[in-house]
Amino acid sequence: MPTIHHRTCHICEANCGVLVEIEGRKVLSIKGNPDNPLSRGHICPKGTALQDLQEDPDRLRNPLKRVGTEWHKISFAQAFSEIGEKVRAILGKDATASAIYVGNPNAHSYGNALNAGFLEKALRTKNKFSASTVDQMPHQVANLRLWGHASMFPIPDADRTQTLVILGGNPMASNGSLWTVPDFRARMRDLKARGGKLVVIDPRRTETAKIADKHLFIRPASDAFLLIALLKAVMANGPLQPVQDFVTGLDAVATLLDRFDAAACADACGVALDEIKALAGRFTSGPAVLYGRMGVATQGNGTLNAWLISLINIASGQLDREGGWVFGRPAVDTVTMLPPGSIGKFASRVSGHRSVLGEFPAAAMAEEIETPGEGQIKALFVVAGNPVLSTPNGARLATALDSLELMVSIDIYRNATSAHAHYILPPSGPLERDHYGLFLLPMAARTIAVYSPPTLPQEDGTLHDWEILRGLAHAISGEPVQAPTPREALDGMLRAGPYGLTLEQVEAAPSGIDLGPPPIGQLPERLRTKDKRVACDVPEFMEALAALQLPAAKPESGLRLIGRRHLRTNNSWLANSKRLIKGPDRCTVMIHPDDAEARGIADGAQVTVRSTAGAIALAAEVTGDMMPGTVSIPHGWGHALPGVAMANALGKPGVSVNDITLTEVDPLSGNAALSGIAVEVEAA
Repeated sequence: MPTIHHRTCHICEANCGVLVEIEGRKVLSIKGNPDNPLSRGHICPKGTALQDLQEDPDRLRNPLKRVGTEWHKISFAQAFSEIGEKVRAILGKDATASAIYVGNPNAHSYGNALNAGFLEKALRTKNKFSASTVDQMPHQVANLRLWGHASMFPIPDADRTQTLVILGGNPMASNGSLWTVPDFRARMRDLKARGGKLVVIDPRRTETAKIADKHLFIRPASDAFLLIALLKAVMANGPLQPVQDFVTGLDAVATLLDRFDAAACADACGVALDEIKALAGRFTSGPAVLYGRMGVATQGNGTLNAWLISLINIASGQLDREGGWVFGRPAVDTVTMLPPGSIGKFASRVSGHRSVLGEFPAAAMAEEIETPGEGQIKALFVVAGNPVLSTPNGARLATALDSLELMVSIDIYRNATSAHAHYILPPSGPLERDHYGLFLLPMAARTIAVYSPPTLPQEDGTLHDWEILRGLAHAISGEPVQAPTPREALDGMLRAGPYGLTLEQVEAAPSGIDLGPPPIGQLPERLRTKDKRVACDVPEFMEALAALQLPAAKPESGLRLIGRRHLRTNNSWLANSKRLIKGPDRCTVMIHPDDAEARGIADGAQVTVRSTAGAIALAAEVTGDMMPGTVSIPHGWGHALPGVAMANALGKPGVSVNDITLTEVDPLSGNAALSGIAVEVEAA
């Protein structure tokens, strides 16, 4: 007899409520849950991929050990024993020779999040890398400096605003990022119904731009100049409501901005000054909010951009105000439970990158493996990550991985990265684990508490991800982990949260407990700064702004590269979903018709895209959706590599854009500067 199970889809940040129909261990259907207060019945194509991941014959069910080029199934007991022995031998020669890389799916597994630290402690390593430094680290550095906590993310109050401006973000494809906002299309319909406007600024006419009231092209990696001009215009107009007394330093920022000519900034970014001034008028005449995401973060001025975005929201009187730049008040408040974060405690061995939130740039991982000497990485643990495809100059990293004495991947697939490992330890299937949106619900457009128990019983002989982490920690250190289970820890965190809930109460409401919209008036009490103030004139940001120079001349005639994502993909980890890879080729290089004609390139033709790092070949997609002088290639592709055992992905492998990206970083955050790289495109 079929049964219906309530669950949260944990694949992307939207955390949509779904109803999973099960008979035995077979998934019959996955549909949106109309009673979920946050997602309201919305489901995107990725939600149905839960079934593909669970039932995929390529998903690993047993630990694998590689001997030469051959893979052998072994038990977890054998894997733990051998790995522990090898790590101790390596660290006995050099105690600093280990490292850990944590991939994006860890943010979607509260069990992993609560237990990865045990493995780090057992390794006693300072060499931590993660997907954060090819993603959101500039936002977290700005959070730390402005609000006093790296995880205190402000979000747009989209359900109550009159103007939403999106810079370098595409919620129609992402369902929100650092902003949990499912059913974005319906929310924008509501915005327009109440007389509001959506404005998108992006080098590509994205899926979000196509539903906007206005789309403005911007030159790649020139966002800082747009933001400077917009901030100057906002300050000239004055705030909609008085800026709060706990905000300081805006006058000092305004003085520093005097060195920039607004018209020159407009020329540099390619957005007309009249358009910038019109936007400023929206910010100072009604509830309005500016949101920037991936496009503003993955460039050399990523942290400056994140800071300037908040300053615009602050200076216009929109901070902590209805319809503006607000903060969630989640049932599990990670801001009060986690350390705020630190910057500069350590420096990387080869290039001297400062640590940011305990991490070094992912872009520096290859050099730390390649470069001989004390501290050279000899043992690497990759936890649910695929850095060969997701970090800069992936081909270089792939070569470096083969030089490791020990590599261990915790992963459900033999993918482009785990294929280099000596051991692959697969966790239980995605529907066999419980779920709580520990890091994502704090950024939700509407506050809810919702817990998903396992939909299916755990298969015999498997371990959950958190059990694998504890098993490795025990095997390496010789000391068993003494800590509550994730479920027990979650109950304690709920009890300690602002609503005093228990896990029993949350579990009794399978569609979620509705805790309302983000509350207004939380500041200054919610701030984690020592003096409960927001100091806008952050010294290192002010220094960087003072050093920023306008381009000396018009942009050169070459092409600039940006990335993109699609609703049916999620980085590299849905590539083996048979239903999501259906349809046309999505790994193409988008190019404007004028740029294509100048190079003799026809739509659909094979082309070579070349940078100083390398070259890739793929099909051209000629489209007026691109700003002239700009091309776009999606990330997360390039699966046709030795050792990969993912049949569906190998049927549509695409190419990896990270084979032509560079290892340059934003110096304030260590985030990879992936946008605006100079490339050339030529007929193959």
